Amino acid sequence: MKVILRKDYKGLGEIGKVIDVKDGYARNFLIPQKVAYPYAAGYLKLIENEKRSYEAKVNREIHDAETLAQKLNGVEVVVEVQAGEEDKLFGSVTSQMIADKLAEKGFEVDRRRIELAEPIKTIGSYKVPVRLHQQVSTEVSVSVVKQAE
Repeated sequence: MKVILRKDYKGLGEIGKVIDVKDGYARNFLIPQKVAYPYAAGYLKLIENEKRSYEAKVNREIHDAETLAQKLNGVEVVVEVQAGEEDKLFGSVTSQMIADKLAEKGFEVDRRRIELAEPIKTIGSYKVPVRLHQQVSTEVSVSVVKQAE
C-alpha cells in the first residue's frame, strides 16, 4: 500500500515522501497514528500545506532556540552543596538542580535538555552542554561550591 508521510519518521522518511508499506502496517499504525495519509491526489495538495506550516514551525523553534542559546552563552550557575572530606559531595548535582538555578536567573530550560554525562560529585567548575534543539546547543558554566555552615 502506498502512503504519504505527514511528518518526519525515523526509518521511513521525511514529510511528503511517498512510500510503499505493507497494508496492515499502514491501516493499523501509520494512518491511525496520523503519521501518514493513504496515497491519493487530494492528499498531495493537503501535504504541501502541512509541509509549509511544519517548516515554518521548525524555523520558528530554531530561531527561538538560537536566541536562548545566545542569552545562555556565558551564564554561570553557582550550586551550593554540602560536602565532606576531600570535597566529595553528600549526594550529587543533577540536571534538575541546574535547571532550577537557571530558572532563578530567568531562563526556562527543561532539565532533559541539560546533558550531564553523569551527575557531578565533586566541588569545582564544569562546562555543561545544553541542547535546546536538535540543531542548536550551547554550554553553561556550573560552579559547585561548599555550602557555608
